[in-house]
This record gives sequence, C-alpha cells and structure tokens, in this order.
Amino acid sequence: MKALVKERPEAGLRLVDVPEPTPGPGEVLIRVLRTGICGTDLHIRKFDDWARHTLKLPLIVGHEFSGEVVEVAPGVDNIAVGDLVSGEGHIVCGTCRNCMAGRRHLCRNTVGLGVHRDGAFAEYVTLPASNVWVHRTPVDPDVAAIFDPFGNAVHTALSFPLVGEDVLITGAGPIGLMAAAVATHVGARNVVITDVSDERLDLAAKLGVTLALNVRRGTVAEGMRRLGMREGFDVGLEMSGSPQAMRDMIANMTHGGKIAMLGLPAEEFAIDWATVVTSMITIKGIYGREMFETWYNMSVLLEKGLDLSPVITDRFSYQDFDAAFDTAASGRTGKVILDWSGGARPERARTEPTKAGAAATMSTRGGARPERARTEPTQAGAAADTNRSA
Repeated sequence: MKALVKERPEAGLRLVDVPEPTPGPGEVLIRVLRTGICGTDLHIRKFDDWARHTLKLPLIVGHEFSGEVVEVAPGVDNIAVGDLVSGEGHIVCGTCRNCMAGRRHLCRNTVGLGVHRDGAFAEYVTLPASNVWVHRTPVDPDVAAIFDPFGNAVHTALSFPLVGEDVLITGAGPIGLMAAAVATHVGARNVVITDVSDERLDLAAKLGVTLALNVRRGTVAEGMRRLGMREGFDVGLEMSGSPQAMRDMIANMTHGGKIAMLGLPAEEFAIDWATVVTSMITIKGIYGREMFETWYNMSVLLEKGLDLSPVITDRFSYQDFDAAFDTAASGRTGKVILDWSGGARPERARTEPTKAGAAATMSTRGGARPERARTEPTQAGAAADTNRSA
C-alpha cells in the first residue's frame, strides 16, 4: 500500500510502498478515506527539535482520519465491516490510576497514533477497537476526518458553561475556528476571536462570530468597547500558544473569569499572576479529548446542525501531499484534507453502498466512487437504517 513515511532524520516526507498492516488481537483494519493535516504533522515534516527527540524512524505519520472498516479481529463487538469511522489517536494503557477510574484522557502512558506508532497517512491503518468511533448517523467523510481536532475544540469550549456568556478566543487557526463555531452554536452572547491573519478572520466571520479582530490593527479592549461590554469576558479560550495573546486575555477577563488553555507555547513565558489572583481567574489546561464523552458531544453537535464546512478550505489528493503540506503551513487557511479514497482492494469491492459509502455519496464535495461501493448491508448499516437516532 501507499503511505507517507518519515524515513530519515531530515526535513520532508516520502510517499512509498509499505506492507499493508494486519490487525492484532482486539484491533480493527480500516481503509482510509480522508486525512487531515495537523500542526503535529508539520513539526514532523520539518523535523524540528520536538520531532528529533520524540520519533523513532521510520514512521508512517498522520492521526486525523476517517475510513471504512474492512476487517475486525475475533471478539471485537459493536464494530462491523463497512462502518464509517474516525479514530481516537491517543492509545492508553488501561491499567494506570486514571485509566482505571475512567479518566483515560489523563493516562500517563499514552501512545500517539502517527507519533509513537504507525499512523493514518496511508491507504490502510490498524487501531485498537477501543479507539474506534463509529458514526451511527451520516457524516461527511471530510468532517469525520477532523473529529480529532474538532474534539480538541469541543473539549476546550465546553470546559466551562457558555450560555449567555461573553467569550474571547485567541487564535483563529482551525481549532480556534471550530471552538468559535461551538461557542456560537451553544448560545454564547458575544464571541470575539483574535488573530493576525485576515484570511482566517474572514473564515471566522463566516462561522457567525460577533467580532473577528486583527490584533495588529486593534486591541481586545477596543473590541469590547465596540460591543458595549463593560466588565470583561466571562470565558477565555486560548488557542494560539502566544504569550502576548495569553497576557491580553488575562487583562480583559471579568473578575471570576475562567480560561481554558489549549495552545502550546514554544517556551516558558511570564504572565501577570497578581491579576490572576486578585481577579480570582481560573486557568485550566486542556489536552486532547475526553474519551469518549467529547466524541459523543461532537456527534450530537453535528446532529443538531453545527456546520463545520467553512473550516475545511483545501482538499488534495494524497499524491499531492507536498502542496497540501505547504498550504497547511502557510498559516492562512482552515483545515487541509488529503483524499485517500483510491485505496480499495478489488476483492473487497461490492456493488451497494455501505454506511461509509452512503455518507461519502451524501457529500456535496464528493467521496466514495460507485465502483467501490458494496452490495450487502453490513450489520451496522442495517442498524442505522432501522434507527438513525442511535
């Protein structure tokens, strides 16, 4: 099969032929349909200091994906051949204190898909069944491919109550944009998002934010005055990792305000702890997704009309991966998608659509080709036909 591989300790990735993976005990084999390019993938391609100290080469990269189940190991229940799925890329030990308590997102022994084990920038990928999220209602494969970063946005945005609140989001990258969409959808009063990219702020405007503010031309305080706000923001979502953005957020929070911080700073930086203390501001660090409460929240938000399509701005064939990575690295786009849907094996092809094929067909942006559909309804497909609200 074809896969994007980091082969050598140098910049770049290579599209090469590698053996198709075989699912082990408790695992699922998935034919990849779409993948999203993440900031982590950009670090790996560049092979920066973090990548040099983290990766063991060679490695198939990629962790944001959607695909169709083609094989399940014996004993795997509730996942069927033909299911359209996404994957939770944090593979946990299951035996530490937090895992045993049901707090798997806090596992100290987490293994990252596409970082510590071969990932999803390939025609096929294996994943433990416990990390597979089956889409029980129709979802566009492009959107299903970004459930990983969408989960980061939802985990951050829903850390504190938002209904009727004034929300400041610093950083209009793809995750910040999705968090803005969530905040608006669930009933925040004012949603203000800041960045230095006009292109990304234009995307934010399409998502219905109250104010998209370029902080090179105006301050957060000026934005508050334009909206008639007097006491500061109730909730802050820090998505940029920028020291100045974090300092601006703290300076413009109301007393008792709450900040959820997802952005990863490149290095340590000073903040005004006196203001944090005297204003009684809560700062909460966010990493990944709660397994699987966040995934449930994501599916329900989409089911109830949240539209993420404006966040997906660019689509490429996996064969044009270099152009796709360059686009993602430009800092002026939303999510960039790679299409891998040419990877079906002839012996697995059937003539009628599975759930994955049906979801792809529903997409106005294209998806599974008719010759890759299958003839027999899968167990999950039949269940979905019986009860679409499951």
